[in-house]
Amino acid sequence: MKLLESTKFEALNSALRIHTGQCSIVGRVESYSCKMAGNDKRLYKTMHAEPGTSPNDLHALSPPQSLQSFSFSPAKSFSYSNSDDGLESNGHLCDTISRKTLFFLISTLNASFQPDYDFSDAKSDEFSKEPSLRWVMNAVDSNFLSTSAHQAYAAIRSQLWSAIDAEINCSDCEIYSYNPDLSSDPYAEDGSLWSFNYFFHNKKLKRIVFFTCTAYRELSGSESDEEGIEDVHIIDLSD
Repeated sequence: MKLLESTKFEALNSALRIHTGQCSIVGRVESYSCKMAGNDKRLYKTMHAEPGTSPNDLHALSPPQSLQSFSFSPAKSFSYSNSDDGLESNGHLCDTISRKTLFFLISTLNASFQPDYDFSDAKSDEFSKEPSLRWVMNAVDSNFLSTSAHQAYAAIRSQLWSAIDAEINCSDCEIYSYNPDLSSDPYAEDGSLWSFNYFFHNKKLKRIVFFTCTAYRELSGSESDEEGIEDVHIIDLSD
């Protein structure tokens, strides 16, 4: 996966580093070409090494995380499928992903978090397919509203989603999320409040926009209020 330079995303990434004195937010938005590099080619061969496997083979995904966040019922009580090829497991419909698309998601994680983490062994059930952009935006909004950084996020929210849409054309995307267990979560640290990892995959453009963010509880009082939300300004993303 090749990281594509974007001045708009660089400005957003600076704005997504927020310290309020109560919590710290660290977020990144990155654009990747689905063109395989050296390490990607090795991973691709590994994922297709078993006899009889095909890039079009389907694998089951976990239920959408954003639906779980906004459902009034327990997470396991609903049946949902966003795919005509949904499989049924334990009485519930689930989405599926092709082996090739799964490879793209794993390669994006490896490229974004290198060299500290290796996600090559990630399985399809650590990922979900999200039902719509609206659900994802609501889930992101909800996370920020739960912290003292909500005003800082509100100042850049419009520019953030406009920049993502301009880069990837969200209406043509399938949106996935990565939801690892604690042993493989790069954000599983003391004081972690929440985290998310969303992939906007546009097959036509052969591109993925990766939006990752985490919130930590600040364990010291060294951050002053002046370094918090009061100093956040609307950023200029015009060309």
